[in-house]
Amino acid sequence: MAQGLGQQTAALPLTWDRSGQMQVLMVTSRDTGRWVMPKGWLIDGKKPWAAAEIEALEEAGARGYIASEKIGEYHYPKGLGNGKTLRCRVRVYPMIVEKLNRNWKERGERKRRWFTPKAAAKRVNEPELADLLRQIAKNPRKQPVIQDLLKAS
Repeated sequence: MAQGLGQQTAALPLTWDRSGQMQVLMVTSRDTGRWVMPKGWLIDGKKPWAAAEIEALEEAGARGYIASEKIGEYHYPKGLGNGKTLRCRVRVYPMIVEKLNRNWKERGERKRRWFTPKAAAKRVNEPELADLLRQIAKNPRKQPVIQDLLKAS
């Protein structure tokens, strides 16, 4: 295991379906094809939520309103390609999706799909992320960060 802790940022793209059920947009990872949230490294000169917003656009083609306050965080081992791994902390920022682009930067490399938070929790490999999704599923509109985001959007 490599030393240190990597810092990443992620968007949690959200919408509500016709029945009022919250949906979470997930994308497949480029290497293993497992379901993940749009995430990436922090970007110099950008706030963490602004970097997460860029990741949502590049990885999922999602545009919308992102919160400047995180809804949670999780950790995972990032494979570095040289056989080593780096433990990463990922701060998660909720985002109300206003539009999904038909074409986006990583369209040829990833799939995207809407899931209920419970269904998304079953598909992710990171236990802390699954816990976060299950927590949000309990009463999404009661989450202060999501309430603020809905008012602003």
